[in-house]
Amino acid sequence: LLYFFVWQCFALLLLLLSRLLCGCALHCVKEEQMSDAKPDLSVVEDPVENFSRAQEATGKEAIALYEAVLNADDGAIKNKEASIVGLAGLYASLGQADKLAALLENSKPLFAQMPKARTAKIVRTLIDHVAAVPGDTLSLQEKLCVECIAWAETEKRRYLRQRLQGRLASILLRQGKYDEAIRGIDILMREVKQLDDKQLLVELHLVESQIHHKLRNLPRAKASLTAARANANAIYMTTALQAKIDEQAGILQADSKDFKTAFSYFFEAFEAHDEKLGSKAATASSQVKASQCLKYMLLCKVMMGKASDVESIVSGKVALKHEGRNIDSIRAVASAYKERSLHSLETALKEYKAELMEDDLIRLHLENLTETLLEENLLRLIQPYSCVEIAHLAKLINLPLVRVESKLSQMILDKKLNGILDQGRGQLIIREELAENKAFTEGLSVIKNIGAVVDSLFVRTKNLRL
Repeated sequence: LLYFFVWQCFALLLLLLSRLLCGCALHCVKEEQMSDAKPDLSVVEDPVENFSRAQEATGKEAIALYEAVLNADDGAIKNKEASIVGLAGLYASLGQADKLAALLENSKPLFAQMPKARTAKIVRTLIDHVAAVPGDTLSLQEKLCVECIAWAETEKRRYLRQRLQGRLASILLRQGKYDEAIRGIDILMREVKQLDDKQLLVELHLVESQIHHKLRNLPRAKASLTAARANANAIYMTTALQAKIDEQAGILQADSKDFKTAFSYFFEAFEAHDEKLGSKAATASSQVKASQCLKYMLLCKVMMGKASDVESIVSGKVALKHEGRNIDSIRAVASAYKERSLHSLETALKEYKAELMEDDLIRLHLENLTETLLEENLLRLIQPYSCVEIAHLAKLINLPLVRVESKLSQMILDKKLNGILDQGRGQLIIREELAENKAFTEGLSVIKNIGAVVDSLFVRTKNLRL
């Protein structure tokens, strides 16, 4: 009996243990199925449900859900507004600029049901997304702006029309259509001044300054920038707009050869863009603008003759996040300038052609820097000679003979070199610098004073005869 009792207890224990293990296994399987199960993101008839699902979805599923919300006859206006913005962001991330343009066109009937301020913000957001698409979209942006301006005039939405006209002027500026841009700015400026819209006036004066700078009309560019600052003092400005003003001021100061002041302006603009990178409003354009301002700062250091400071700035904590070919290009220029090597500078210009020569400001100043280095190297090579063959100089400096001869003639005309070119023999003849004889200068001064005395005596004798 005892053996039978023990056997029954053992069998019961095994039964309980097996049931416990089966229950645990079933529970684990259910949890795995629940974790692996994806939420249902398919399109349904309810627009509210589609909108909630679209916020959780990504890629093509989100696009299909947002389109279903917009195509629905009913549904909340706020959901449709958010769907337009969300769909625009998805199209921009996928690089589908044509679909962004179609979205803007198809949304115009919906804009009639929205507040005017909200409509203006959405339209400008859509155009900003088109600008963010990689590639050349300037023509498409111009087309969208022209169409939206015509639509705004038809709907009598003056606020939106004025902002779009200002945006169109900046697009024309980037396309190089300066005459059209300046005509549009002048017409719009007269209208905006009557309304005293300070915010828009600041933006328009800034664009006007950029246009005149491209046309190399520096006095008008500085006057427009001064007008932008005067209007900016009366309103609260965003950090981005203040950074644009500082950057434009730095560009104008650099063109005036005041690189020290230009450096301080570029530094202010760089700090503003770099600070934005750490916030939620950071965009890819902020990174590009910050790197551009840093590049301008380093260029100013090179042009001031302080190329050794470039390495210390680049190795700083703030500048490390902007490492790349843009910064490496200025590093190469600074290294060539420290070595006073024209060959190294031209090698850097060829290696980093896209980073250096496609920027108008950098290209202009690097051309001046190249000419300065060429002059310094030629003067250093000419110094031991009183007469030297031009071909020998070209061989020493490793440049074409025509370029060296042209540069020497320019230096002689600019009185940076006292000599003559004997083109028949292909020689440069250096003249000795003659010390100025003060006796001639003082003699001319005495003759001039005597002439004044004689003239005064002649006037007095004439009066005595009368």
